Parts: sequence; C-alpha cells; structure tokens
Amino acid sequence: MTAPPTTRRVGLPALLPYLRAHRGTLLVVAVLSLAGAGAALVQPLLTREVLDAIGASQPVTGLVGLLVGLLVVGAALDGVRDYLLQRTAEGVVLGTRRRLAGHLLRLPIVEYDQRRTGDLLSRVGADTTLLRAVVTSGLFETVTGFAMVLGAGTAMVLLDPLLFGVTLGGVAAGLGVAVVFARRVRGLSEQAQARVGEMTSAVERAISAARTIRASRAEERETTGVGTAARQAYDAGLRVARLQALIGPVSTTAVQGAFLVVLGVGGARVATGAITVGDLVAFIMFLFFLVIPLGQALNAYTQLQTGLGALQRIEEMLDLPVEGAHDRSPPEPPRSPTRPDTPIGWRPGAAAVEFDRVDFGYADTGPVLHEVSFAVPYGARTALVGPSGAGKSTLLALVERFYEPTGGSLRVGGVEIRDLPRQVLRAQLGYVEQEAPVLAGTLRENLLLAAPGATEGRLLAVLDEVNLTRLVERTPLGLDAQVGEGGVLLSGGERQRLAIARTLLANPPILLLDEPTSNLDARSEAALRRAIDTVAADRTLLIVAHRLATVVDADQIVVLDSGRVVAVGPHVELTRTSPLYRELAAHQLLVG
Repeated sequence: MTAPPTTRRVGLPALLPYLRAHRGTLLVVAVLSLAGAGAALVQPLLTREVLDAIGASQPVTGLVGLLVGLLVVGAALDGVRDYLLQRTAEGVVLGTRRRLAGHLLRLPIVEYDQRRTGDLLSRVGADTTLLRAVVTSGLFETVTGFAMVLGAGTAMVLLDPLLFGVTLGGVAAGLGVAVVFARRVRGLSEQAQARVGEMTSAVERAISAARTIRASRAEERETTGVGTAARQAYDAGLRVARLQALIGPVSTTAVQGAFLVVLGVGGARVATGAITVGDLVAFIMFLFFLVIPLGQALNAYTQLQTGLGALQRIEEMLDLPVEGAHDRSPPEPPRSPTRPDTPIGWRPGAAAVEFDRVDFGYADTGPVLHEVSFAVPYGARTALVGPSGAGKSTLLALVERFYEPTGGSLRVGGVEIRDLPRQVLRAQLGYVEQEAPVLAGTLRENLLLAAPGATEGRLLAVLDEVNLTRLVERTPLGLDAQVGEGGVLLSGGERQRLAIARTLLANPPILLLDEPTSNLDARSEAALRRAIDTVAADRTLLIVAHRLATVVDADQIVVLDSGRVVAVGPHVELTRTSPLYRELAAHQLLVG
C-alpha cells in the first residue's frame, strides 16, 4: 500500500533551497556565461568588419587575429563554466540524496508499513539523478540562452529592423507550438517516475525473497510480474519520449524557415543596396545566435519540467513529518536511581514499565489491544505469552514508541511515555526483534551499530556470552567476516544470537526480547538462557515467548488473548487459575 501523495505542487522556487549552498559557484558560472555570451556576440560584428575590409582591399590580419582570439577565449570560458556547472549539479544530487536518505530514516514506522521499499529507493536513486539535468541543462541554459537571445536580437534590430521583424514572426510561431508540447512533459514525467518506482519495488520484492521464490518454483510468475512493471515503466517513458520527439522537429522547422526567409529577403535587400553583404552575413550569424539558444532554452524547459516531476516526488517525502515532529516538549525528567548519569525519568517506587488501560489499533487492521493493564517491576523478569496474534509483539513496539497508544497510558519509570524524548527513552531500551534483522556487512559493523565506541575485547566478550565465539574462530577475518545480505551467511540461530549480542553490547537497563530463542537448537538455547540469566541480574526483562519452557522461571507471566490480558502470575499459579495458560502448557508438555 502507498500513502497518498501530497497535494502541494512544487515549482521553480522549490529548487532554490537545493541551490543555496552552491550560490558562490553559481555566481561564478553566471559571470562566465555572460562573458562567453559577450565574446560570442562580438564575433558577427568582427566578421562583418573583415568582409567589409576585404571588399575595400584593406588589411585584415589584425581583425582575423582578434576574431580567432575571441573564439579561443569563448571556448575556454565555456569549458570552465561547464565543469563548474557539472560539479555543482553533482553537489546538488549529493546533498539531496543525503538529505532525503536522512529524512527517510527518521520517518514514523507507520510510513514504512504503508509504503513499498522499492519506491523509496527509486526516489533516492532515480529521482535525485534527474535533478542533475535541471541544473546543467535546465536553469543555466535558460539564463545563458536569454542573454544570448537578448544580445542577438538587439544587434539584429540595429542591423536591419525590417529583416528582424520578418524573421521574428516565423521563429515565434514555431517555438510557441513547441512550448505548448513542452508544458505537458512534467505530468507525463511524474507518471514515468512513479512507474519506475513500482518496477523497483517489484524487483526488490523478488530479490529479497529469492530463496522462497526458488523453493516455490515461482521464478516464471515473478519474472512475469517484474516484466509487467517494467513494461508499464517503458510505456510511460515512451509517452514522454513521443512528446519530446515532437518538440525537436517543430523548433528545427522554425529555425530552417527563418534561415530561408533571411536568405531570400536579405538577398533582395543586398541587391537593392539597403544593406551590405557584410551586414547580411552578420545578420545570419546573429540569427543562429538567436535561434540556437532558443532551441537550447526550449530543451532546457523540457528538462526542467522533467526535473520538477522528480522534485515533486522528492518533496512528497520531505514534506512528511519525521518521527517525533509533533511530540510535546517534555519537562526535564528526573534521573534514574541506578544510572544517575542518564535522564530517564525514573521515579521512586515506580514500575519500570506500566500499561494502564492501553488501547491500540493499526490503520489497516483495526483494534489490536483492548484496555491492556499490567506493570513490569524494576529488576524483574516479565514474560508475555499467548496465541499468535494476541498482541504480544505490539506491546514491545509501543514501549519503543514505534507507535502511539490510541487510548490509556503507558509509563516508563513512572513517567508518561509521551513526556520522554525518544532518544532518551530508547537509550534505556535494548530491543531484539522477532525477525532478528542482521545488516549486510561484517560482524564488527553489526555489533557496533548500537555501541560504536565498544572495544574489540568487549565485542569478543559479548559474542562469548551468546555462544557465538566460533563465528570469529572459523575464519581468518575474525570480526571482519562478512555476514551477507540480511545475514544470509549465518544460520537462523546465529542471526538471533548476533542480534541479542548487539543489544547486550549497548548495556541498557531494560531488555525487550521478542522470541529470543525461536531459532535456536536445544544446546544454543541453554547457552543463551544462561547468558540472559547473567545479564538479567541488574536489569528489567520484558520477554515475548511461545516456548513456555524458556519463561517458566519468570517473576511474572502475562497471558494475552485477542489483545486482552486474561491472567497475570507465576507459572505454577497460572497452571491452576488460567485455562488458556494451562492449555498452552499442556500442548508443550509442561503439565499433565
């Protein structure tokens, strides 16, 4: 599902923030462009002087040398200008990618739930690339072209107003038709970029599940799906290409028609003595300085419309509020009694985590939690159990503030969770997700994600705690061994333990563990339970478990069913008082 786009229509002013950081270089480019235009506009006048001097049998060596010098200077100015412009364009793309990537990483989690990853990747990659053409072929070709057209038009009027008027009519008619076509490019370009995003999403979906697709013998079906998305992107691109293909011939026809008119009418005026041959040659050169920049400006306008279509998609993302943008400003919270250097907001006698009549529902699925109430005592181990879909993992997501409760109150350390800055809150939480994601890269990079300052000795120690020392020992690369995309080079249990090691390395006072032993064999599970027992000595644990054997020694067990708390207590008590818990325990042979 994709969230609806913003209704704000971006225009040229939206480009200014992207160019502001490069205004110094752009000013130099503008000066070089004007200097180059001036050098070019002098050439027809010098050419006229050369022809007139030849006709009068006067020496032309100095004039020819000056003309050649202007050509060389103009070429040098254009070369420097083009390099600076290309460098600026690359800088704009770089800055936009950094800004967009940083913004995407800070969006609320619900935005990731609603959007496809491939489309987000397309906006960072393909859409930002189109901004390059806006800077190089768009804005400055338009500005430079305007200067050339203004200078050439003025010179043509001074040379022969009648010939200029005849020329202008044909050029204006042809270019006017081309502009009408060019204005439609933006809408079609937006559609084409959206189709590219959908195709990228289809490819990302297929590649990320390559093993599942192979095992299901679904290669042909997925290839067909990707091919369909690619065909839609092709068709959208073709619509843009057809429109752009009309613009070129129209402008070319206008240029050729103007040239023929100038030759005919100008030749007649030379014959009558109204102008000289030198005037006619200069006028024709100025004509090219007029129509070529007009054609370039028209192409630049087309590129600008394409770029604005891409900018629209970029701005749609940047307009989305980042996580916490609407949070209320909390007062300075009191500090943790066990960690006085950390402003977590613990209050004396308060539970570490407390749910008080909490309600929650996802936008697409409706209510998930109903008036959930229980407390997690500080320093205790609390387990969440219940059937699949009971809302156990959702409770951990609420504690992390990935989502906000729709009702009730959720407190950490006695402070309403909305009154705690997110970064301060999450610094106190160690969260191991059910899927135990591992990032592409090395063991070291994964471990340092939450604790970038950890020493190598600490990394090795935490791997030993979760029984992963052999990962370091089985390759000469040690901690620099690659784990593959998504940890594909590791077993399921190794990925799970690596995620737990990464969390333990941050040394948080509260651990949130979502099925930490779900992918472990009996030996690894026993080792991990020992590690958890060790680190739990001075921590609060909130742990989701399907395998009750891993939590029978918990201080309290919260039983959930259909989003409601149906029982709370230790294992022995629940086997007597909770029919649901007794049923779950019986299925796992924990009771007779």
